[in-house]
Amino acid sequence: MKLQTQYDRSDSKRTLKSRESPTVMQPNSSELGAHQAGHGLSLTLLTRTPAGATGGSAVPETSGEVRVPILSSGPWESCRGGASSRRSRASSRTSSHSHSHSHCGGHQHSHSEPSEVDPADADLESGEPSTSFLELRYLFRWVQKSLPFIIILCAKLVIQHALGLAVGVGLFTTFLYVNKNIQTQVFLQDRRSKIECIWLLLFLASSTLLLYYTFLTETLYYCLIFLNPAVEPLGFWEVLWVVGVTNFTLKFLIMWFKCLILLLPSNLVTYRAQGRWYMLTEEVGQVYQAVAPTPLWFRYLVTYQKVDGNTGLTLGVLLALVYFILKLLGLYGQWGSFQKTVRIFLSGEHTGAAATRSQCSEAGDICPICQAEYRDPRALLCQHIFCDECIALWFNREKMCPLCRTAITDKVHKWRDGATSPYLQIY
Repeated sequence: MKLQTQYDRSDSKRTLKSRESPTVMQPNSSELGAHQAGHGLSLTLLTRTPAGATGGSAVPETSGEVRVPILSSGPWESCRGGASSRRSRASSRTSSHSHSHSHCGGHQHSHSEPSEVDPADADLESGEPSTSFLELRYLFRWVQKSLPFIIILCAKLVIQHALGLAVGVGLFTTFLYVNKNIQTQVFLQDRRSKIECIWLLLFLASSTLLLYYTFLTETLYYCLIFLNPAVEPLGFWEVLWVVGVTNFTLKFLIMWFKCLILLLPSNLVTYRAQGRWYMLTEEVGQVYQAVAPTPLWFRYLVTYQKVDGNTGLTLGVLLALVYFILKLLGLYGQWGSFQKTVRIFLSGEHTGAAATRSQCSEAGDICPICQAEYRDPRALLCQHIFCDECIALWFNREKMCPLCRTAITDKVHKWRDGATSPYLQIY
């Protein structure tokens, strides 16, 4: 009502009021155009100082322009904020009010659907982009776009090397099956099945013979005696495949010997002695596996094309010498472990001290592990008593007492449980 009353006043009263007022707000035409584009509205303050306002001194009338921007975060907030601010202003701005009202209506139609912004562009506009995140995003997009080609390429490689891949998968699954069964039979001790052990022996032997018969022309068995097979051409993938086949064959040979040890009667070789034999067999086999691929890699590194000339031969010899030095360093590291294994095998060390009859009677004359009467009972540092064979089998994998979890030893004697290392020695 107040605004309407001020708007209905006479023109003479408006003129008088405008002269008395030192400041007048007028909308800037350029800013109105920018606001119509959706960026906001700015008003221009015209300041006039009339003559005589400074105590009658002759000061010329001056005027200045002060622009007051009206910002809005969105078209709807601009409408509400602009309307509320204009209601509290003087009647001289009613024209800008009506124009802004019509402009807000236009915004309701033109910006009814929000535009979608790319997340990567939004991160860049925010001024704090995450470089690593953007790189991962671009890499993911590249992989996503290249996925069909990658699938086609993998399918082509599988078709080209179907036989080699099938042999590799068969060797790996055979190793897992036999290794698991040997550990189970070792754990059963007296309850082990000799029929199962014989089956494992036959299975390993037949698998190895079938493999070498299939590739008889390549003479892959030469690698077992440190000779080069008749594989031509001897490229990188061929060398890698032959080394892998040889490594699995040596693992089969090691497990074959472990099955023979399982078939020995307990009165001839005790279970504790069998554990030492398993450990020694595994250590010797690992040294053998480390030495077996040396001639094959040496030949591959020295081989050169005729077009390379003396430069290719010299470079090949240097690479072969570096490989030979690294191999010697690796064997030197294995020598320490091998010496410890031989020392344990020869010493036949026992865990704990021999338990007396009174100690066994106090413990109930029952071994907590096998739940049978004590056989060669041993008392640990924590005074818990177990059978010598049972506790030796336990310490093949653990360092603490089975009952109170007290640390008894600082090392675990690996491979006494009949396990074979799955590590693939390819160099």
